[in-house]
Amino acid sequence: MKPEVGGWSLRRRVITLLTVVGVLLIGLATAEAAMAARNRTQIDAVLNQTGPLRVQSQELLNALLDQETAVRGYAVSGDPADLSPYRAGLDQERSVVAAMQTLLDDYPQIGQELRIVEERAGQWRQSVAEPVIVTTEQSGTRAGQALVTDQARQQFDQVRSAVGDLQEEIQAARERAATDVRNSSNLLVVLLIVAALVVVVAGAVLLLSLDRMVIRPLTGLADQVREVAEGDYQHGIATAGPPEFIRLGEDVDAMRQKIAADLAEVRAARERIEWVNSQLQKQAEELTRSNRDLEQFAYVASHDLQEPLRKVASFCQLLQRRYAGQLDERADQYIAFAVDGAQRMQRLINDLLAFSRIGRLTTGFAEVDLNKVMGDVAGQTEAARQYADAELTWTELPVISGEEPLLTNLLANLVSNSIKFRRPDVPPKVHISARLVGAEWEISCQDNGIGIEPEFADKIFVIFQRLHSKDAYPGTGIGLAIVKKIVEYHGGRVWVDTDVPEGTAIRFTLPALPGTVEPVPTAAVDSPEQPQAAEGDTMPSNEAPAAPGEQSAGSDRPDRADESPESGRTGDMRETVG
Repeated sequence: MKPEVGGWSLRRRVITLLTVVGVLLIGLATAEAAMAARNRTQIDAVLNQTGPLRVQSQELLNALLDQETAVRGYAVSGDPADLSPYRAGLDQERSVVAAMQTLLDDYPQIGQELRIVEERAGQWRQSVAEPVIVTTEQSGTRAGQALVTDQARQQFDQVRSAVGDLQEEIQAARERAATDVRNSSNLLVVLLIVAALVVVVAGAVLLLSLDRMVIRPLTGLADQVREVAEGDYQHGIATAGPPEFIRLGEDVDAMRQKIAADLAEVRAARERIEWVNSQLQKQAEELTRSNRDLEQFAYVASHDLQEPLRKVASFCQLLQRRYAGQLDERADQYIAFAVDGAQRMQRLINDLLAFSRIGRLTTGFAEVDLNKVMGDVAGQTEAARQYADAELTWTELPVISGEEPLLTNLLANLVSNSIKFRRPDVPPKVHISARLVGAEWEISCQDNGIGIEPEFADKIFVIFQRLHSKDAYPGTGIGLAIVKKIVEYHGGRVWVDTDVPEGTAIRFTLPALPGTVEPVPTAAVDSPEQPQAAEGDTMPSNEAPAAPGEQSAGSDRPDRADESPESGRTGDMRETVG
């Protein structure tokens, strides 16, 4: 039974947790930024406002003291030079007050105290300093000193007291600013600690949530999958946790069920295959027995069938020699037909036996030098070439893996075919060449014979298919079928090249030996030309390895008049006439 998929998904839970933590951290960051800005303002107030005000208040007091001292000194000495400190102190007082007023925007109480100091200083100058200076100038030092009384000193003490109150207010403002700096710094530290705690708590919650919602369900699912992987395909898979994991468990269980069903089908199919294999083995044994019977029949046919044929041919020839001219013309013709039919039947039987034994009775593959093979072919076709005034040449040929007797038979059939299907009054020229194409050697047999039409290019390799009558070109019609079977037995293919300008070009491929990279440099090889017997079917041909001496003559097999090669050309290789 499938579990119900409900509740918050893992994505939603993680996003919610991250959102809450993000909002908290953003709020804390905003508060910390505001607190940091406030802290900077408070530090600025301590360093750039209350600090300078404290110094300036002392400078203001010094300026007032300089004025009071200068007035008393002038009253004693009457020397105008003693008034210089008074005037300098007055200028300094004005400058300091102006500088302090620029810093008092945030401190109205200090501004009030400063105004009190200015008022009392102005009253002192008006009631004490100015009268003393004027009196001393007009009436002398004694009159000036008479004005410097205890009341005048008490009035200046009030100015000094006002400056003290100003300084106390500045100090109080500075202490308040310093306290604010300490408090804001402490609050900023607290906010940072809270942010760190939020991160730690969020990380712990996320870790615990992942363990409960991800790691444990995945571990349980992995354990169940291992049980299935070990071979228990009937074990149902159930998963707890977020909806995604439940759906994953359902998909894995569906895959398990599919695998179990497929395995059941495979077991059933294996049983059927085993049964079919047993039947095939029985059929193979039956075929082996049948092949043995056929081979035995072939041997019997090669001897027992040919014996009556030899007798028929021999006695018909005896009749032909003994009674030639004694019977009428029609009887002589009948006897000639009987002799020819018996001989043709012998050749057909030999060729069929040779065709059937290709690849069945084998001597095994070995490295074969095709140059040596061509030397043997030249010797076999010498009589036919001399008879037709034919010329046989070949370039340097490769060494390949194969059976030398079969390859000799292959090339002898091609050369004999080229000599047989020649043009009247044109001496035949046959050239064999090779080139490396990929991992294969492409070997070509090119002649200047009668050629072949493209529509018959495939037909010539079919057994007993003839394009000409036996009177025009003698033979059994099996030669190129043997060529095709030998090539395919060696793992190659054969075709007719219909693009040559004249004559016929038959090309076939043979696998190259491992490590072959480049074709061997071409070289012409001379081979002697040999006359051919009047009847092409009696030309010698090398025999198949299975049954030497039982194959028909080379020109009997290749009675394909119209053969032209297909596929690779050898025009890029130097061909020298021998």
